[in-house]
Amino acid sequence: MSIYNIEVKTIRGEEQTLAPYRDQVMLIVNTATGCGFAPQFKGLQKLHDDYKEQGFAVLGFPCAQFGNQEKGSDSEVAEACELNFGVSFPLYSKINVNGSDAHPLFKLLTNEARGVLGSKSIKWNFTKFLVDRNGNIVKRYGSTEEPSRIEDDIVKLIETPEKA
Repeated sequence: MSIYNIEVKTIRGEEQTLAPYRDQVMLIVNTATGCGFAPQFKGLQKLHDDYKEQGFAVLGFPCAQFGNQEKGSDSEVAEACELNFGVSFPLYSKINVNGSDAHPLFKLLTNEARGVLGSKSIKWNFTKFLVDRNGNIVKRYGSTEEPSRIEDDIVKLIETPEKA
């Protein structure tokens, strides 16, 4: 299954696929506004702002599976992200990232980019997946990995031409 065919729901409730991001580099992140790692929103926004004109997007997927750190409705999450962290990158409806009811996107991501010791499951909020312009899942980063430390990997992918 192509990452571009997976159906997602925007934080505003609109159904879509990731097809609009075809030929772009994506950083897909499970987020939570109540998490201790929430200050990473600012770093993620900076990456999005710095590279969006070069074909890069951060995509945020709120998740309440870890300590219920995303308590609000989708509209409350969107408001908190904008007001508290200045987020303008695309956000999607709250999802599960682990277990039998994990969203198909995260099933694909965790199958293709395993964690520590080959683990599929996501350990906490702000796990990040880097996807190249061809939809290939290139790398997985743990929650503690600051967005600024991922920048070199993003730049390499942006500068790599897509396959013909």
